[in-house]
Amino acid sequence: MKDARFSFSKCSLTRSMGIIGNKWKPIIIYVLQNRKVRFGQLDAIIPLITRKVLTEQLKELEDDGIVIRESFGEIPPRVEYSLTEKGLELLPILNSIIVWNEKYETMPPEESYCTTKDYFKD
Repeated sequence: MKDARFSFSKCSLTRSMGIIGNKWKPIIIYVLQNRKVRFGQLDAIIPLITRKVLTEQLKELEDDGIVIRESFGEIPPRVEYSLTEKGLELLPILNSIIVWNEKYETMPPEESYCTTKDYFKD
């Protein structure tokens, strides 16, 4: 959480939105799900995000205890990201948001594009 105004708010919703309230963090959390993902994989799966912004968002999620960053002493360097228990508890909330959006979606299905959703089809 970058903004101290959110961190010290007396409102639980405000503090929560300070942690997950931008456009990229929920997508990153949803992509990680129940597995470990390397930085390059995240970069490839999430469209339109720059590597700089992805790095910043992952760092903030790590600082907030949502994501675990595991680095390996290899050449070339390897880093894997996964969700903490706290992060895993956000998945049902994100799934509820997806269901809500699909219920009220105004974009025709053939025009809808969500690589993260397609990536995790069962």
